[in-house]
Amino acid sequence: MTLYLTAAPDRLAQARAATAQLAHAAYRIGPGSQLLAAPLPAALRGGLMVVSDRQAPAVEQPEPLARQLVRVCLRRGFSGIVLDLEELPEGRWAEDRAALIRQLAPLLTAYGRRLYVPEIYAAASPETVVLLCTALSGGSLQGRLEEACAAYGAQRLALDLERLMMDFPLPCPSGEGVRLSREELSIRMQGRSVFYAEDLCARYFTYRRGGQTHFVLFDDAGTLKRKMEMGQVLGIREGFVMLPEVEDLTGFLFTGEG
Repeated sequence: MTLYLTAAPDRLAQARAATAQLAHAAYRIGPGSQLLAAPLPAALRGGLMVVSDRQAPAVEQPEPLARQLVRVCLRRGFSGIVLDLEELPEGRWAEDRAALIRQLAPLLTAYGRRLYVPEIYAAASPETVVLLCTALSGGSLQGRLEEACAAYGAQRLALDLERLMMDFPLPCPSGEGVRLSREELSIRMQGRSVFYAEDLCARYFTYRRGGQTHFVLFDDAGTLKRKMEMGQVLGIREGFVMLPEVEDLTGFLFTGEG
């Protein structure tokens, strides 16, 4: 599986030390449907272009923005564009973002480039690669992958290998836990027995605080590798991890060491 390391420009040197397969999180959608960019080295070529819509206004002019994105992609020699689009509440998509995808996908396809979109936007265009998040807190990852392959085809999927580190108070009717930093996870884990949840392909432990039981679910290098292997067996050829989320795991993920 081709594994891309997503990194902002201020972590470019660190990312380059780990792998040549980079996704550059240097771009975002700004006011007036303009593309804004953080500085990248003038000579930088190759990899993928990551574009965020975080706190972006509505895209009122999707066609000019799509053409601007393609121009930058071609000038930098990027092999594709990853649209890092935030999901609306209740799992809905934003129609203006979908309109941008519909403009952008055929343009990139015509130039032999790929467009990666979150699964919520999969129906916006069949000319996209669907990013499938592997960080599950319930159900079966194997089943999830198989269902996605049946729905989209393995060749149209890439794994979003978000590193799961979450604390769930029990009971937890909402299913929403509290995200942990690596430091917080390490503190909570001290002296605990850690187990493996095969269906979720993640590790877990429990602890008590203030009379309440907590269930902590997390990924490590081994579980992320296992998720990649599960996807690869099904024919999924690409995956993404991110800095600084996996900065302590890059040796294992990209070289097999560690």
